[in-house]
Amino acid sequence: MASATLVEECVKLVYGRSVNVVKEKRFAGVPALSGTGACRLFAEFQRNFFPESAIYLPDPTWTNHHNIWANAHVPVRTFHYYHPHLRGLDFAALIDDVKNAPDGSFFLLHPCAHNPTGIDPTEDQWSEISNLFKMKNHFPFFDMAYQGLATGDVDKDASSIRIFLEDGHLIGCAQSFTKTMGLFGHRTGCLSLLCADRDQAVRVKSQLQRIAGAIYGSPPVHGIVLLSTILGDQALKSIWFKEVKAMASRIQSMRAKLRERLELTGSSLNWEHITKQVGMFWFPGLTPEQVDRLAKEFHVYMTPDGRMSMAGVTTSNVRYLANAVHEVTKCR
Repeated sequence: MASATLVEECVKLVYGRSVNVVKEKRFAGVPALSGTGACRLFAEFQRNFFPESAIYLPDPTWTNHHNIWANAHVPVRTFHYYHPHLRGLDFAALIDDVKNAPDGSFFLLHPCAHNPTGIDPTEDQWSEISNLFKMKNHFPFFDMAYQGLATGDVDKDASSIRIFLEDGHLIGCAQSFTKTMGLFGHRTGCLSLLCADRDQAVRVKSQLQRIAGAIYGSPPVHGIVLLSTILGDQALKSIWFKEVKAMASRIQSMRAKLRERLELTGSSLNWEHITKQVGMFWFPGLTPEQVDRLAKEFHVYMTPDGRMSMAGVTTSNVRYLANAVHEVTKCR
């Protein structure tokens, strides 16, 4: 019962409570082992039923996306996303790649708070992407790991998916609550697929259950009960909305503080991207050598591509962080 509630509430969270998706039972969904498990389930589903297809991943993307589809034996392609010199979205190249992909291709999209860059398309750009997907008959698969942490508004962070819904797409969505509810140890998530009708949804769900059964059976129930209880109770969900907004607001304030402190160092570099990026991660565009210096000389740690979690930046360490970054980026 909790599993069914979980899936239904997750679908409402993505598409909105007022749409007919739930009433019409046009979705097939199963609880998953967080977002990673949801992505792997979909990769296996894709391999089973679309064996000639590939998955197009944004460049860059969360590193594990490559591992997930490769280990499911689905060919991996990439499409342009990040412009390193502008430190922004390479929208023209993205559109070209979508146009040039074979009709009916599968694309993985980050609906908000893109990992690792923190750069999201505007609503107008999402609309253009959706229209082009419709023309090309591409399938959009969204990996939703940070709903609410981009803007602080759970509904606004789902606006990209709702644009695709309004345009009549069938949609896949992996959801994770690891960060947004702090369920790190519970690995609680959901995979849902929007189908053409109720009959198709029943058949798709049975196949998702079959694939999940061969991998892990079912997730532990504790996280499912926690999540379904919170999402299924309006009072509890309202509290969670406020807490997510508080988390997002704190990250936004630390972005502003970090940019301010870097500008106060006298750095000749432009740090506007810090406050233009959204979500948990800061993607400063540092070189591997600069990342190594930060670790060895200042004990500031990032992934090799320069991604750092803004959740670890506080009022007590932001000055130290800014000075360290300035030291490794200033002209010698």
